[in-house]
Amino acid sequence: MSLRPVALALVVIGAFIGAAPAQSPLMLPGAVQETSPFTGPSSSMLTLSASFGQDAARITSGLSWRVFRASPGEDGRHQPVARSSDAAPVFALQPGDYMVHVSFGLVGSVRRISVTGGSQAERVVLNAGGLRIVGMLGDSRLAPERVSISIFVPEGNNPQGKLVARDVRADQVVRLPEGPYHIISTYMDTMTPGSPPSPTNSVVDADVRIEAGRLTEASLRHRAAQMTLKLVNAPGGEALANTSFTVLTPGGDVIREMIGAFPSIALAEGEYVAIARRDGRTYQGTFQVRSGRDRDVEILARDPPRQ
Repeated sequence: MSLRPVALALVVIGAFIGAAPAQSPLMLPGAVQETSPFTGPSSSMLTLSASFGQDAARITSGLSWRVFRASPGEDGRHQPVARSSDAAPVFALQPGDYMVHVSFGLVGSVRRISVTGGSQAERVVLNAGGLRIVGMLGDSRLAPERVSISIFVPEGNNPQGKLVARDVRADQVVRLPEGPYHIISTYMDTMTPGSPPSPTNSVVDADVRIEAGRLTEASLRHRAAQMTLKLVNAPGGEALANTSFTVLTPGGDVIREMIGAFPSIALAEGEYVAIARRDGRTYQGTFQVRSGRDRDVEILARDPPRQ
């Protein structure tokens, strides 16, 4: 029985960047000098910006800037000079060489810049895009908390070569460098009151490619349903309390163990075995899970017929 169906709808939505408004040559509120401000007759105004290509519009949000001296100090470290979270920060710097680091989500770039005096503008090009994953159950869109996503960079023949992001929620935009990725989506069970969501055995995966300056949307379709287990004396009867349940695959692999009169569990589409234990006695039954068909599973509290 296969528990890893794959369903992927991949759409490149388009550029998710826009032109940034022009900035005046002043220290913006988000720009912070790490050391004493380099004001004075010899100071220069350095304006920084970032884009997803030489001819692309500037990135208008989500950037984090760090400026360091290019020459390391006696301790071998580059002294931090300034930082900012503005889209186009303006720093007052003395002429000299600096290392500028900019990050955009999981994307980062370092550039060496020489400040020569007066006003100067520099743009850093980032080869990055965005990924938004939509979780589906059949034809219905899942709530973000019902899906947990991991993103990998393939290495050779291993699609899960390097983990770059985990516990990503559906509908969240993840900023990634341009290139191929492997995504794994796990359907989460949220039916237990007061407990955090727990992973189910419904797992789907797919390969995507991120393009610079584009938002890529991937729809991953799960095939699962919510099953409520009951131990009853007769079909349609009242569920018996103080019962422990074990759900297994036909091959004997344990999926989940639960206690209660009618515990609920989300399961991937397929065939399962349910074992109920109560008052020192054990009862067993088999059941089928069909995607999107939530239902009760009754196990009869009867001894098997004698051979």
